[in-house]
Amino acid sequence: MSNLHCQELPCSAHVKTTMIYVYLLNKGGARCEAAGPVRPFIFPLTESDSRCYSTCAAMFEAAATAMTIIKLSEDNRISLPLEVTEALGLKPGDAVELTASENGFLLARHTPASPAPLRESVSRKNLETPMQFIKGVGPKLAENLAKKGVSVVEDALFLLPHRYEDRRTLAKIGRLRPGANEVFFAEVIAADAASTRGGKRFFEVTVGDGSGTVTLKWFHFNPAFMKKIWKPGRKGIFTGEVVQYGFQREVHHPEVEWLPEGEDLAAVMAGDPLSFGRILPVYPLTEGLSQKTLRKVMKEAVDRFVADVENHLPLEVIGRHDLMPLDKALQAAHFPANDADLQTLNNGATAAHRTLAFDEFFFLELGLALKKNGIALEEGIDFQVTHKYTKELLKLLPFSLTNAQRRVLSEIKNDMMAPHPMHRLVQGDVGCGKTLVALMAALVAVENDYQVAIMAPTEILAEQHFLNIHHWCDALGVKVALLTSSLKGKAKKAALEEIATGNAQVVIGTHAVIQDKVEFRRLGLGIIDEQHRFGVLQRGILKKKGQNPDILVMTATPIPRTLAMTVFGDLSLSVIDELPPGRTPVETRIAFESRRSQVYGVIREEVKKGRQAYVIYPLVEESEKSDLKAAAQMAEQLQSDVFPDLRVGLLHGRMRPDEKEAVMAAFKARETDILVATTVIEVGIDVPNATVMVIEHAERFGLSQLHQLRGRVGRGSDKSRCILLTTGRLSEDGEKRLRVMESTSDGFRIAEADLEIRGPGDFLGTRQAGLPDFRVANILRDGRILEEARMEAFSFVEKDRGLVAPENAGLRRELARRWGGRLELAGIA
Repeated sequence: MSNLHCQELPCSAHVKTTMIYVYLLNKGGARCEAAGPVRPFIFPLTESDSRCYSTCAAMFEAAATAMTIIKLSEDNRISLPLEVTEALGLKPGDAVELTASENGFLLARHTPASPAPLRESVSRKNLETPMQFIKGVGPKLAENLAKKGVSVVEDALFLLPHRYEDRRTLAKIGRLRPGANEVFFAEVIAADAASTRGGKRFFEVTVGDGSGTVTLKWFHFNPAFMKKIWKPGRKGIFTGEVVQYGFQREVHHPEVEWLPEGEDLAAVMAGDPLSFGRILPVYPLTEGLSQKTLRKVMKEAVDRFVADVENHLPLEVIGRHDLMPLDKALQAAHFPANDADLQTLNNGATAAHRTLAFDEFFFLELGLALKKNGIALEEGIDFQVTHKYTKELLKLLPFSLTNAQRRVLSEIKNDMMAPHPMHRLVQGDVGCGKTLVALMAALVAVENDYQVAIMAPTEILAEQHFLNIHHWCDALGVKVALLTSSLKGKAKKAALEEIATGNAQVVIGTHAVIQDKVEFRRLGLGIIDEQHRFGVLQRGILKKKGQNPDILVMTATPIPRTLAMTVFGDLSLSVIDELPPGRTPVETRIAFESRRSQVYGVIREEVKKGRQAYVIYPLVEESEKSDLKAAAQMAEQLQSDVFPDLRVGLLHGRMRPDEKEAVMAAFKARETDILVATTVIEVGIDVPNATVMVIEHAERFGLSQLHQLRGRVGRGSDKSRCILLTTGRLSEDGEKRLRVMESTSDGFRIAEADLEIRGPGDFLGTRQAGLPDFRVANILRDGRILEEARMEAFSFVEKDRGLVAPENAGLRRELARRWGGRLELAGIA
């Protein structure tokens, strides 16, 4: 039975007094015009109106096999029989609503109304209040806050502390723990500038509190200013990380809050409850902002406006994951309760942090789910596989496709034959044969008289694809055009004309491919290489160049699962997880500058065996500001001083495409022993006879780039080596990268390490539009929350495909506000 609270209902024409009995039709009951489809139906009567009962019973007799009489309880409730709750699909705790019709009341499952638009718009207006109108914030402070991306109140609420400090009690100097961030009260005993044995100057201060002393140090300082500030006898509260050197404990560059002259510590602490006696938020700062000022501003913003933050997550999702209301979560994240656990706070693992991360992930994944669902529902091109070109290409290849290539090709063909647009990501390690799979897909489109656009992030990569693909296409009689921004004048005009008329069947290029002037006659397939360097919007622009063309995305950068879910959540995934036969693992070693002659000895030894070598440099020409070896100068030096008896070639990005092609052809034909190159060879060159690669200044390259470069060797059956040459002056991150390269050749392990070292923004190559900009969530820390949020979001869209249900109106508005522009979800607003 399910309890239903009945409001006092307006009576029908037969009933003029308060209802006492309710007549209920089960799911096989009558259909009445006002009520619409057959559903459980209530007919109200008075106890005395037996004439009316018989009239009504007769009226429904033809359709109703049974009618149930239910008496209203004294508190105006009724209990619904099981057959009715089943008919309505009710679960325990669900509410039921009654809709008045001409003859009675239609029952339906109650769905909560979306937030009142008026309240929502008032709250939104409050959250959009510019920071300069907040108490204590003037124009100058507002300008400094804007540098941190805080322009309006909502920005402030979502700028969370990046760590927390325990100021519930102050530590005694005698009990300071090395490795911990401590807060202690002390008096300055001595202060002066000093020097290390190597002549490096620093400023040193000794402070004490009776229980012991500790040394404070600054390595960047103004001596006159420091002496003026750090006077013996002055007292303050110090904060910083304690480090241990031998028997001495030190704090470097501590924060200090001075006690006013003659003031008592207890009085100062009592007078500033925002700074003492509690767990303190520590915010990321920018020049012109202090923690104390920012805390005051944040307290004002949170106290006044946090209640305006609306909860938009569906109630059942909140319940299933035990989430907090959003305003309470923000309050707790900014100003935690005094009994909160400091470590849990600093790990971002509190219920508040979990709620905020879930909320953020849910809306991104909801957008991606809608996008993916929309693609599946759009009308696309149902290509036919005729094998006109694909079969011929297979005959031309000097090798067979791997099983993984065949499997992925089959997934792509199935997508292309479907009547809705393909949106597929092909992921595979260096040398797994993605380009060939993409070419086969392109030929399927060409067989159907459609054009193909292949978009690469750099001219070098676009040229590499052009050089590789046009050889095969020329043999098949398929016309390929190259379109990059360096193409000018008549050549560019001719290329645009070829594309517009459809003569260019395969167009390879950079961002130039999606410029306004580029018009395709009949674009059927867009292929995007190294997708992580392009945003979702560029993908959308390419799509608009045709009538819902298929989109195939490729990446050789193995992308960790959490990142793939945020950047490629709307794509189907194919993985080429098998290397062509005959490949050998590459042995990787770090070598320091002092061993250069031995490294050159390895090259000579390999060439003597009839093998070839690559020497990779970061730059093309020497720069005054850089100590990096430059490819052009070093090629000359290697030829004249080190290997005068060997043939040294040079390849760099500033060469013309035909020059590059000639150099690569000569290396492939073994007319060159050593190829000196910049990262232009990161992709595209396949020379199985090259067995050694030396990477100069290896510490300057990213992990994924090093992995890509290393993939140029080990392409044959002979043992191959990659030597990472470095000066030895390594940063902590630099050393971590090189050690990872030495320890593994697994692309996914390397990608995970790269993500951990550089963080998501840099992993994807500067802050790309492709990476969502999270205000709170951290995809490394919150991977499990991301998976949960994704599952809920995709399941939600499965139930309400376009978020069109009235109860989801607020959800739809919030999604449009947060992600509409960035995910091209304009249709949902």
